[in-house]
Amino acid sequence: MAAPISGLPVVLSPAARKDIEDPLLWSLDKFGADAAERCRKLLIQALRDIETDPMRAGSRTHPELHRDARLYFLASSRAEGKRVKSPRHFILYRIRASALEVGRILHDSRDLARHLPRGYRA
Repeated sequence: MAAPISGLPVVLSPAARKDIEDPLLWSLDKFGADAAERCRKLLIQALRDIETDPMRAGSRTHPELHRDARLYFLASSRAEGKRVKSPRHFILYRIRASALEVGRILHDSRDLARHLPRGYRA
């Protein structure tokens, strides 16, 4: 990833790494390799976007989240090339002293409270 303006690198939790696989495999199965590649590019761009500016437009707090935690919806990012038609995933992350910790990457239909990692709950 490019050098962050925020000075904080993005660190993915093991759960977030697993979460990345799910939408890519689903997209590959339902829509083919081109769609999975578009999804992958959008996810990478979204991670770069919050790395560059953790408080960017499209990033928000949530009543269920700790004050340091935020949600960022992939629909707020734009990757080069063909776009993902209706991105519905979001990145759950928190701003720490040394990194932006990504706790989960979830579909917006998932129950947020049920999937909150330790330290992300208000």
